[in-house]
Amino acid sequence: MDVAQRILIADLDPDTHRQLLAAMQAPGRRIDSVHSAQEVLDCLASASYDLVLVDASMAGGDGLSLLRRIRELRPAARIMVIADASEPENVVSSMRGEVFAYFSKPFVVNAVADMVARALHGASCEGDIEVVSARTNWLDLRVRCKMEAADRIVQFLRELAKDLPQGERENMASAFREILVNAIEHGGGSDPKKWVSITYVRTARAIIYIVRDPGSGFSFDELSHAAVSNPADAPFEHSEVRDRLGMRPGGFGIMLAQHMCDELIYNETGNETLLIKYLS
Repeated sequence: MDVAQRILIADLDPDTHRQLLAAMQAPGRRIDSVHSAQEVLDCLASASYDLVLVDASMAGGDGLSLLRRIRELRPAARIMVIADASEPENVVSSMRGEVFAYFSKPFVVNAVADMVARALHGASCEGDIEVVSARTNWLDLRVRCKMEAADRIVQFLRELAKDLPQGERENMASAFREILVNAIEHGGGSDPKKWVSITYVRTARAIIYIVRDPGSGFSFDELSHAAVSNPADAPFEHSEVRDRLGMRPGGFGIMLAQHMCDELIYNETGNETLLIKYLS
């Protein structure tokens, strides 16, 4: 008989608690809920959990000291942080602490539920995101060439731009994800032994993402499989090329990214990309 996956929800806000509890329900899961840091520690001391969703305000004002205690008690448990607000310092600290994901309120419940499913069913993620250097306005990261890591890093960087209007924030997150997926899939060959390097810079006037993949790069003259190379009178010509090459449907990533950010620039060899969002 399969052993139920165990989830512990720890949130001080009753409404958030009810939302999370309802969204997490699924066959094969056992969900416990508590309302204080001490109850979290008591539960972890007595039982093993696959995933802990913890309110960032439960301990020490930021909840991050509680994360260290969770790690000591159950090092294999994956942790997701739910915060009242997106504080850049806490987002960065969570990344350093190998938190699986970070969501601030208000959040889309389905987005949290999807991330929970990834946390429960994904392969080992230890060390997939490496913080090389971190200030809240300048962040250097390395991400393994694994598709599972892409959505996690996108969510962290989405939180760092939480003060932007929602539409602008989501457009920038989508543009970044398209470029990151291309870097992982094409530049890194989805090889988890390889890494994509990411730099996030926030100035008074712009948000800048730099994505560097481990590949040899490409030329736009050789992108017949991508929508960005289609002639104006044949917007889906690349689909025929992809079909002949046995590639999955798609190829719209670069074109979509160009439309969702203010500037998208490649270096000469094509393995480094600069995305810019100008702040009004």
